[in-house]
Amino acid sequence: MPLRSYGVLAARPLDRRREGSTDTPHYQIHLRDDAGVDYRASVNVQSQQAPSELLYLADENFTHPVTALLPAPGSGWTKLLSRPGEASLDYIRGNLFDPALMRPLPPDLPGGDNDLADKLEHYVQRAMNDPASGMYVLGERWGPEATTRDKIFGFLPGNGVHDVHMNQGNSARFRRDDGVWQDGGLLIHLPGENRWIAIFLAFQSQAWHTDDTTGHAIGGAPSRPEPGDLPLRIVGAVVNPPGPAPEPETVTLLNASPDPITLDGWHLADQAKRTLPLAGQIAPGETLRQPVAAGLQLGNKGGAVTLLDPAGLKVHGVSYTKDQADREGWTVTF
Repeated sequence: MPLRSYGVLAARPLDRRREGSTDTPHYQIHLRDDAGVDYRASVNVQSQQAPSELLYLADENFTHPVTALLPAPGSGWTKLLSRPGEASLDYIRGNLFDPALMRPLPPDLPGGDNDLADKLEHYVQRAMNDPASGMYVLGERWGPEATTRDKIFGFLPGNGVHDVHMNQGNSARFRRDDGVWQDGGLLIHLPGENRWIAIFLAFQSQAWHTDDTTGHAIGGAPSRPEPGDLPLRIVGAVVNPPGPAPEPETVTLLNASPDPITLDGWHLADQAKRTLPLAGQIAPGETLRQPVAAGLQLGNKGGAVTLLDPAGLKVHGVSYTKDQADREGWTVTF
């Protein structure tokens, strides 16, 4: 079954603790919202299943329409519906980042800046040092536990967020936690710099193609791609062409491989899962500018475009924000 209480915590980080000597080490963060309620974010830094190193990605200039859907900074816990159009995260369907850029990191090693706890420490400390910053922790809530003090920071009642990682495509042992639009993550807003930092975590045992309803792994599907593996990808889109509606929106595809690619059976999909069939062929190193006005809808308030192979599996996906779409006539590049 999916997570029981999925949502987002909007609060300020006050303290942190590293755990490196337990069976299931975590990086612990003490946060407090504007109402004075204390929380602990318990972030996994090691898997219970081999390989034990988590996959990690930090985007220091995160641009995605989900940031406009988050609750007010410091507003505490907000329960989210597991569906698109909310502030909910889905590592596969939300086109939040390129999975090929994730890399495994050990939980805790001697020395500096060489393990997952070091990386988390860097960004949490960055937020703690900026009084204007806001932190958002997505995952599953526990508590409040009225008579139980927090085991790490000692506040009462015990209260917090865990499962701050991908929550779908699990192995059989954790399959019960699978679901779509319920992935965890850490988002940090730095308003003085007008930018967001996003941190995404996943277990190496998790699958990167999952059922759209259950979030269970799809058997026989390809594994997570490595950098440079994708022969066909989306590299640009005109989402706000000049002139009155209906506007000639386009998506540009690149064949990065040394061989021609036949597009019969391939599709493009928009955020609402409307699809557009593709046809023809792209020569090696060439691009195709595909009109989409007859099929997809690339909204001017932000959106996503996904490339599906003939088996209906996601090959590549991109997203764009309202600010990017406001530039009439410009091609958004990915």
